[in-house]
Amino acid sequence: MTRAVLIVLDSFGIGGAADAGAFGDVGADTFGHIQEAAARGEADRPGLRAGLLDLPHMERLGLFHAAGRGRGREPEGLWGRAAEVSRGKDTPSGHWEIAGVPVRFDWGYFPRSIPCFPPELISEIVDDTGIPGILGDCHASGTEIIAALGEESVRTGRPILYTSSDSVLQIAAHEEHFGLDRLYGLCEAARRHVDPLNIGRVIARPFTGESSATFRRTANRRDYSVPPPEATILDRALADGRRVIGIGKIGDIFAHQGVSEVRKGDGNMALFDAMLGAVRDAAEGDLVFANFVDFDMLFGHRRDVPGYAAALEAFDRRLPELEALLRPGDLAILTADHGCDPTYPGTDHTREEVPILGFGPGIAARALGRRETFSDIGESVAAHLGLPAGPHGRSFL
Repeated sequence: MTRAVLIVLDSFGIGGAADAGAFGDVGADTFGHIQEAAARGEADRPGLRAGLLDLPHMERLGLFHAAGRGRGREPEGLWGRAAEVSRGKDTPSGHWEIAGVPVRFDWGYFPRSIPCFPPELISEIVDDTGIPGILGDCHASGTEIIAALGEESVRTGRPILYTSSDSVLQIAAHEEHFGLDRLYGLCEAARRHVDPLNIGRVIARPFTGESSATFRRTANRRDYSVPPPEATILDRALADGRRVIGIGKIGDIFAHQGVSEVRKGDGNMALFDAMLGAVRDAAEGDLVFANFVDFDMLFGHRRDVPGYAAALEAFDRRLPELEALLRPGDLAILTADHGCDPTYPGTDHTREEVPILGFGPGIAARALGRRETFSDIGESVAAHLGLPAGPHGRSFL
């Protein structure tokens, strides 16, 4: 029995999804387009990076080969790619499928009309919580709508409600003027009222600052998700007496089901520190499951190619720290949950295949090919930890 570390670079797709056309995402390729922009000098920003995309450690483990962009020496780890079978391209669908439970049902979504929320839903939330009304009521970028409506929200006490192409209701309010606990309570109430609409997540989006020029979303985000419909590898591990340590928003994504402990951090580097601490603390048979949200939240959705490139390089530079903590028999897997191509039209997630990079002391290099479902990742973790197999994927170990 050994340990497992499962790492999700949120939105780091590698293109090539056969069903991309069904999602309006033909040609989307998060990694490929960032790499090409870097080669053209379009991913440079003073103080962040300059020149070609430099990812020596992920390249060594097989990233470029997995993406069909192999160059130089053969990879040192397990490398391949996986397609998604879930019906959505959202965060819960991707993570649940990685954990062995594809989403075979259709989520509920809010229309692009303005207003976008059913009037009866807003009335129920207002009556239940006593808020003086809402602002927003539309599809929007979180940073843009806070800049546009944040001052009015502070002045009137009305929170900002908005959505996206995902199955989500997002609620933004000022941490101090509205109150963080009050925002969480509002989201808990909203969660109850959107359940009949089959909405995947309600997300609390707190912000600070005193003007539109200084408003900043904080790390106190909280996601209120519905639980997965079946037992994931997290549930199986917990039922077998293992510890499951969630890093970042993993606990929220799984509705805190199957997670024994959550460790958070403000930004990718703080999350990396939290992950390293969890690996140090993990006992034999434990699972550390980490999500690195900045790639998606700060760079993919904001169409920030230089920022995404710099964040990838910063993450890559720290991989040797993780490798140094792995014990003989440990397995680490690096993957993603969907794409969010910052060069693609719009600001939404993109339907893409994702990389699979497996590594650890004694892990022999091998091509995994193209896996038909993300669930193969979870089932491989289950097999590695000696857990019962699930019904949806097949281990590649």
